[in-house]
Amino acid sequence: MTGELKVLTICGSLRKNSYNHALVRALPPLAPAGMTFVESPPYDTIPFYNQDIQDADGFPASVQALADAVRAADGVIIVTPEYNWTIPGALKNAMDWVSRMKDQPFKEKPVAIQSASQGPLGGSRMQYHMRMALTYLNAFTFGTPEIFVTFAQNKFDKQTLELTDQPTKDIIKTQLAAFAGFIRRVKA
Repeated sequence: MTGELKVLTICGSLRKNSYNHALVRALPPLAPAGMTFVESPPYDTIPFYNQDIQDADGFPASVQALADAVRAADGVIIVTPEYNWTIPGALKNAMDWVSRMKDQPFKEKPVAIQSASQGPLGGSRMQYHMRMALTYLNAFTFGTPEIFVTFAQNKFDKQTLELTDQPTKDIIKTQLAAFAGFIRRVKA
């Protein structure tokens, strides 16, 4: 399979000037030819998951928009910080809503994970938990190389938040090229 690959990015940070949003913005020039990115619809207004809401009103429009975006993509890259050693609550809540859909959007969807943090582990514990959640959703989670941007404050320009660290750019290029191949194998 050749041609364009449409990749949905889902950022786990709600702050537009977070290192994880900066990492999302850094992806297009590092991607192989033919890989394009679309940022996910916002999920910050999704109510806390409650089956009573689902039973009474169905799925909120924001949940449906996120699910539709996942379905329309050839692959998904989740770029998220680690909060309290796990997945940020708003992102987990959005995934909980989407997980309740009969036509599971993440089922057999190629998904890669990236994270950036100011600490020495780069979000590694969150990535482990995210992999567990994606396994439950029957996603095809991409393996290696993994992207953990450690000490992010030293790898992004302080004013523009442009990714400046060449070794980080190089490993992201390697991951994106491998993820493109993974998507093509899954779709074949």
